[in-house]
Amino acid sequence: MADERETMSEYTVIRDYPYPTDEVWAVLTEPEQVARWTTTGQGGRTEGFAAVPGTKFRFVGKPTVGWAGVVYCEVLAVDAPHSLHYTWKGDEATGDLTDVTYLLEETREGTRFTWHHTGFTGVGGFVMSKLLANVRRKMLTDGVPPVLETYHRAQKRPTR
Repeated sequence: MADERETMSEYTVIRDYPYPTDEVWAVLTEPEQVARWTTTGQGGRTEGFAAVPGTKFRFVGKPTVGWAGVVYCEVLAVDAPHSLHYTWKGDEATGDLTDVTYLLEETREGTRFTWHHTGFTGVGGFVMSKLLANVRRKMLTDGVPPVLETYHRAQKRPTR
C-alpha cells in the first residue's frame, strides 16, 4: 500500500488576457498591482513581495479553522516577463512546501497566463489544492481583468 505522503496533488489555472505580455507581467508582479487582485475572493494580501530571486514574502488572509491566515513564500526564479517561480508554505514551521509557477506566453490576441501550483501531499494536500484552485480561479477571472484594464489605460496603448 502506498504511503499517503507519496500522493501528489496539483492544480493549473489558464487564462487568456487581451493585453500585451509586459502589461500582464506588470500586473502580476509589481507589488502595488499585485495588492489589487490577490485579495479577490478568499485571497490574501501580499507583504514584502518583489519579483526578485531570494525575496521572502507572505500572503496574509483571514484565519480559519486549522490555518493561521499566513502563507510563507520565497521567490526562486524570475525570467521577466515570461515566468516566475516561488515556494508556498501554509505553516512556517510544519506545513508542506509547495511550488507556484507563473508562465506568460504571447498569443495573437494578447497573453496566455498559466498558474501552476504543485507539491500537495496526502489527503489534506488534495483538499487544499481543490480549495486553492477555486480561490485562484476567482482571482484570475474576477480580480485580474479590472486591474489589467486600469493598468492598460494608464499605459495609453491600444487593446489587441
